[in-house]
This record gives sequence, structure tokens and C-alpha cells, in this order.
Amino acid sequence: MSNKQLAKDIVKNIGGKGNVVSLTHCVTRLRFVLKDESLAKKAELEKLDIIQVVQQAGQYQVVIGQNVGEVYEDVMDVLGDIKQNPTKNGQKPKVMDQVFEIISGTFAPIIPAIMGSGLLKAVIQMLTMAGWLDAKSGTYAILSATGNAVFYFLPIILGVSFGLKLKVNPYIAATIGAALLEPNFMNLVSSGKKVVDFVGIPVVLMNYSSTVFPIILAVLLLKALDVLLKRYIPKSVQSIVTPMLELILVAPITMMVFGPIGVSIGEWIAKLFAWAMVKNAIISCGLFGAVGIIIVAFGLHWAVIPVIIMNLASQGFDPLLPTVQSTGFAAAGAALGLFILRKNNSKERQNALAAFASAFFAGITEPVIYGIYFKYRKSLIYASIAGMVSGIINGIIQIKATQIAGGVFTIPTFKPAFGYAFSMLVAFGLSLALHLILGVDTKKVQPSQDDKKHIDAKVGQVEQVIAPVSGKTTALSEVKDEVFSSGKMGKGFAVYPTNNNLYAPIAGTVTTVFPTKHAIGITTESGVELLIHIGIDTVNLKGEFFNITVSEGDVVAQGDSLGTVDFTKLVENGYDPTVMVLITNDAKFSKVQEEWQSEDNDSMLSITV
Repeated sequence: MSNKQLAKDIVKNIGGKGNVVSLTHCVTRLRFVLKDESLAKKAELEKLDIIQVVQQAGQYQVVIGQNVGEVYEDVMDVLGDIKQNPTKNGQKPKVMDQVFEIISGTFAPIIPAIMGSGLLKAVIQMLTMAGWLDAKSGTYAILSATGNAVFYFLPIILGVSFGLKLKVNPYIAATIGAALLEPNFMNLVSSGKKVVDFVGIPVVLMNYSSTVFPIILAVLLLKALDVLLKRYIPKSVQSIVTPMLELILVAPITMMVFGPIGVSIGEWIAKLFAWAMVKNAIISCGLFGAVGIIIVAFGLHWAVIPVIIMNLASQGFDPLLPTVQSTGFAAAGAALGLFILRKNNSKERQNALAAFASAFFAGITEPVIYGIYFKYRKSLIYASIAGMVSGIINGIIQIKATQIAGGVFTIPTFKPAFGYAFSMLVAFGLSLALHLILGVDTKKVQPSQDDKKHIDAKVGQVEQVIAPVSGKTTALSEVKDEVFSSGKMGKGFAVYPTNNNLYAPIAGTVTTVFPTKHAIGITTESGVELLIHIGIDTVNLKGEFFNITVSEGDVVAQGDSLGTVDFTKLVENGYDPTVMVLITNDAKFSKVQEEWQSEDNDSMLSITV
């Protein structure tokens, strides 16, 4: 499947471009913010050439893999001009979600430059040690300048990235970062003076090359000042006056106040890390090796990436990265183990092999996390054990990273290289062994459709769907929401409820319970994917008035209780309580027919497989 076709299918199955509020991407994931996540067809998405679908931190994430950048561009072509506003339905994101989203959005774009530069520095070091490169040659100087540039000029690069994220002029932000490294200022720093004055105000001189926090604080000030100035300065002169005032105010204030504060914050964090990695290295590395997978899965690794980058830039090494890589090699072992175990499931073997290659050769673990760990809890436990053991070894040997990239080809860049290689072999081997010896199944895994199409379905089998609530049954076309009434979400029917009890309209497995409780998905053994959508725009209630008693993975019989909904409260709060029943994959069945049996609650669909 081409990326362009994949992009079209993704947009179609997330509810169409009209359901997209914003889209960004990281190293492996498309990160959508959707107006209504219940309109997305998760099951259909996961049948595409993707790794996994994840819903977290207010985002609907489609895990693509290493070619996510190319797919992102094609998806953006399909979406057209959408407003990149990471909110939905007027809801304000949680503060911590916003913080991590800003951090990831700031550092993710510069990671490739840091990885490339770090690997280049490692290559230069190895060539010099081997005697193939003269440290006094012009070649050495040029290559070193190339490898060092991203670290030395980090305040400028971060200024651009953080400025873009905060929607403030990135070039003004970069200029402020450049002012901290400008030769005249650097001459003052190297002159031996500790303090100079600026219009009579003392300025403590510091070297801001390779720093992170001073420019972060400076751009935050720039954003606040930019909003203030644009409120009071006439638009006719804003393009001239605003940039000048921002530069003349923010740069000196950064040098006088935020610069020293930022440097102090960085030094304090570095000392804390040094204490943890020297005094308690075994405990610290072992603990991180055990929980590192969870940290990455929930995006919390973006909290430590700035510190890792700061350590690499200022000290030339970082003590935590080797244990991060331990989780990567443990993930590779898990993927290879699943590949070996799944001899009768070609689809799962294919995904496992791709995940193995991503983790083993590039150190990228998201395909394993979302494609294996989230599916097999035992696999997560085995990999965590392997990561912990490897982390303890890292702590004992005091292994350090000299660059940020991972994978098998970067082993020589770690110090000591042989100790690191042994530790990664333990992570990989132990994870693989645990998978092969103990297995991963917590429930029977069905063969893929490619191996045994419709194994549970009998040709001609008829599935009956009853109403999930008592009430007046109407045609789907009568629903006061075009998305449902048009049939775009699938065939079905609607019920205006007369009591609060909610029942399973069909037997199957509960595959989806949306966090806001307003939508429930059930999949039958014959492959029918049914969606119960309770009310219109009720996603805005964030679960209030809903008491859903089933969870994802529960098996229900037709007529089993799913919980209750206070429909009276829905109406009192201005919401249409109509309950829609939809067959979201109706095109796969030879016949989906309405069979009205009464005007009460016995309406049903018949689905011929």
C-alpha cells in the first residue's frame, strides 16, 4: 500500500477530515486531536499498514513506525488547511498534558540533528584512536566543527523550536539565543571578569553555550511580552516596533536574571543526576530499567530528554542513556521471541519482525510497546525484568553514553564499549529466553485473517441485533446528526430511550469503552463490529451521568447489562439522548437489513455473514 493511499484510509477511518482538530507527529506516531473519538474506527485503522492505535493524553495516536514523517506529509495533503489547535470541543487540555506536549513538540524536531551529530563525534573519536585521522588536520577540524555545532549553538536551535511551539516569532527567539553566544559577549565572558554592568545594573557573566534552560526561560518571557505588546502597539507599526522592543528587553533580562537562574537549574539537576548515578547507581539504573518501558509508553520520557541533552552538551556524556537502551534491547528480544512463537500467524509474525528490526537496529521501541506489550502483559513483565537486570549491570560498570542514538551499530560509542555490549546482550538474551520458555498467552490468540479467513464465521450465518434500551425506535436517517444520519458511520438504527437501563444488543467481546463512557464497541465472533453511541455531542459531558459497568475485554451475552445512563439529566443539560446502534464494518457482510418488530424496544437488525 502506498503512503498516499494509507493517508486517505487513515483520514477516512478517524471520522473524516471534519473530525480532525489538529495533527502533529513524533518519531513514530501521528498524534491526532479529534472532535469526537467515538467516530474513529479503531478496528478498521488497525487493519491498515500501521502498528497500533493508542488513545492517551487527549490524543488519538496512530503508530506508524520510522516512515511516519512521509505518511504525515501525505495525511496533511488529504486534510488540507486545518488549524493546528490542540483542543477539542472547546475543552481545555489538562495542564500536565499541555506540558508534555510542549516539551515533546520542542525537542522532537531537533533529536535527529543531535543523534546525527553525536554519531559523527563518535566516528571522529574512533577514527582518531585508530590512527586514521590526525587530530591536527583540517579534516579533523572541519568534522569536529560539524559534530559540535548542534551542542554549542543549542540555545539558538532550541530558540527556533520552542518559539515555533509557543507560536511566537522563532527568529526573534533564535536571535536572543544568538545574543548569548555573540563574540562581543563571549569576549566579556573569557576576559576573566565575573560581573559587568548594563545601564548601571550588574550582569553576572556566564558561558551559555550548550545550555538548555536559559533559552527556555527567555522564550517564555518573549511569549508573554509578545502578547502584551501586540495588545497595545498599533498594528501599523507592530512589524517594526515590536521586534525591537522584544530584543532590547528580553536579551538583557535573560543575561541579568533568567540566564543565571537557568544555568543554576541545569547545574542542580546535573548534580542530582550525578548523585543518583554515583551514590545509588545500581538502584537508580535498575529501577529505571524496570519502569523505563512504562515511561516511554505514556510519553513521560520527554521529561528527562532535556536533561540528557544538557548532559551530553555540557559534559560530553550521560549516565542514564545506557539504561534507556537496555529497554530497547529488551524490546528487541521480546519482538524476536513473539516472532518465533507465532509460527501459525503470519500477520503477527510480520509485525513482530518489523518491531524487532526497529528496536534492534535503531533503538526505536514504540512498535514493540504498542504492538506487543499492550497486547501481551506477560511480554511487558519479561522485558521489564530484563531491563532491570541490564540496568543493574550498567550501574555496576558505570556505563556512559556519548551520543543519543541507539541500536546495535552504536555500541562502540558507549564507554566502556565491551561492558555496554555485555549489558545489552543480557537485556536482549534474557527477554528472548523468558518469552520462549514461559510464553506470552493469557488467552487464546486467533490466527490472522491471512492464514485462516473468517475462521469463526459460517457462510450464511445470521446475527441478530436488538435495541440496547427500551424506547421508541427510529430509522438512522431521522437522527439529528449528519454524521450518523448519512450512514457514513455504517448502517443501523436509533432509539429514543424511555428508561435508564443499557443492555448488550448483541453477543461478543467489549472492544471499546470510550473514556467519556458515551460510546461502547462490541465485536462478535463472526467479525461484526457494533458501536453503541449514547446521545449526541455527549462526549462533552466527560462521563457525567454515565454508569457503564463493563470494561474492554469483557465478554457479554445478548441482553446482558452494560450499565445505566441518566437520560433525564442528559435532556436537562440540553443534550439529545438518542441512542444510535451502528454496524461500523457493514460493507463486509452480504446483507444488513432492518427488521422492525414493534414500536417499543424489539427492533432489530439482521446481519448475514
